[in-house]
Amino acid sequence: MTSTFPDISISTERLVLRPFEEADIPALADMMNDESVIAWTRAPYPYNLGDARDQALRLAPAERTTGRGIVFAVAEFLTQRLVGIVHLRNTDWRLLATEVSYIVAHWARGEGYASESVLAVARWLFQDQKFERLELRTAAGNTAAQQVAQKVGCISEGVLRHAWIARTQTEDGGWTDLRTDLIVWSLLAEDLDGATGQLSGPDGFGVYPSHSDWG
Repeated sequence: MTSTFPDISISTERLVLRPFEEADIPALADMMNDESVIAWTRAPYPYNLGDARDQALRLAPAERTTGRGIVFAVAEFLTQRLVGIVHLRNTDWRLLATEVSYIVAHWARGEGYASESVLAVARWLFQDQKFERLELRTAAGNTAAQQVAQKVGCISEGVLRHAWIARTQTEDGGWTDLRTDLIVWSLLAEDLDGATGQLSGPDGFGVYPSHSDWG
């Protein structure tokens, strides 16, 4: 029998991490069309309302029900405005290990939302779900994402050479692929003591899957 994460919401002082709702779809489409998201993730571009609907209402729930992981829509606690996504994926239920990726909306960056939401998920994962390992991968040129990893207490384990394809914008406004290294970070329960949590600062992008990766 496949193990699955519970269908839950997680609250912090400023945020609520919950399943996607119909009302999130326009904000999700806007968030995924941002230049930084296009550059550092494998999300399709241009990203339309149909893509957002499919991701929010079909692909995201399937991550949990199939046992692959869980997807949280991250929203402001008071307004419910969508500020980002946290995605646990590639979950190994025997090893009790999983990988986290995340995205923050362009208007919400610099407020520490990435570290706050990733840290909340990590604490839930270790304390409530009794997991042993959380992994995060960041593109070598994405220094903001590396700062987030450090803020939540991650330990750098090494480099996967030429393991990711980022995108760079061309002179005509298009995008072209750019092969890059990946830095592998890990977080264990005992590492959480070093986390700085909600400190403001840059919000990077953990390596985020494409629609095809979600299956």
